[in-house]
Amino acid sequence: MISLKKEDILLNQQFANKKEAIQATGKHLSDLGYVSVDYIEKMIERDNLTTTYIGNTVAIPHGTDDSRHLINQSGIVILQVPEGVTFDGNEVRLIIGIAGLGDEHLELLSSIALVCAEMTNVEQLIDTDSKEAIIELFKEEVVL
Repeated sequence: MISLKKEDILLNQQFANKKEAIQATGKHLSDLGYVSVDYIEKMIERDNLTTTYIGNTVAIPHGTDDSRHLINQSGIVILQVPEGVTFDGNEVRLIIGIAGLGDEHLELLSSIALVCAEMTNVEQLIDTDSKEAIIELFKEEVVL
């Protein structure tokens, strides 16, 4: 089971474009030891194959199938982007980077999708200045 921690969350981020946003997300995953730095390029490659935008102003960048060896441990990072950044013509205000070992990858995606399917949840995640509130919302909705 993965637990979301305060250090996993970056509030009030700003990015010029999608690539910069994905690189920052990957760097945060790497800085926390979840992935090796090479995973960042695989996150960009994955988004080029098919967008990681999932709707409701949320994107979930993650690596390609052949990047699993670059994951040290399963983890999740959340970057709040109140001003928004464009992903393939869509405004993204919440970026959730994931790295999942084995089947945890799919569990992470489905758990995040459950929370982010409700626009009211997404708005709370974007509008808060409290990392604790973000952790609580995910705890209430999913098993993280």
